[in-house]
Amino acid sequence: MNGLRTLSILATLFLLVACRNELAEIALVVGPDDVEKEVINDFQMLYSDSANVRVRLRGPSLVRYIDDKDPRIEFPDGVNVEFFSPSKRVTSRLTARYGIRHESDGKVILRDSVVWESVDRETLESEELIWDEEEGRVYTNKFVTIRRPDEIVWGYGFESDQDFTRSRIRAIEGKIKVDKLNHPK
Repeated sequence: MNGLRTLSILATLFLLVACRNELAEIALVVGPDDVEKEVINDFQMLYSDSANVRVRLRGPSLVRYIDDKDPRIEFPDGVNVEFFSPSKRVTSRLTARYGIRHESDGKVILRDSVVWESVDRETLESEELIWDEEEGRVYTNKFVTIRRPDEIVWGYGFESDQDFTRSRIRAIEGKIKVDKLNHPK
């Protein structure tokens, strides 16, 4: 009986030591920061409204940080976004070399070579563009260039609704086509 008890205690100690070693080995391979994030390569995400796809995001990598204080999704290697009409046609495309979406405040920040292009041949270029999902607006305080078939507009600061149908540029400069000027006589 004494030998069985000794064998049982040795087996328990062996398991405890083995678990400690295994956890230590895991800690060497997976750091504490790795547990708090998910990495997806070659991703595609679809956002829909009433079973209609409205937005498609694609990119080489997506990192989702699982953090109670600041949950976020990062696009460290860039992101491509396509916006769809209710009739399932692409209405515009947006690209950036970096992006991050802060889930707590509903803001998406795109940086580095941000380009938005509509099917109507309008293009907006900037180094940063912020989308406030809750307010439904897109804005920046950085330099922007807007190109249309007949004009180029430059400015510092841009604001628009998220559909880019109503926009405004602050500190505007550029070549603007004017059909007719009304001068007071």
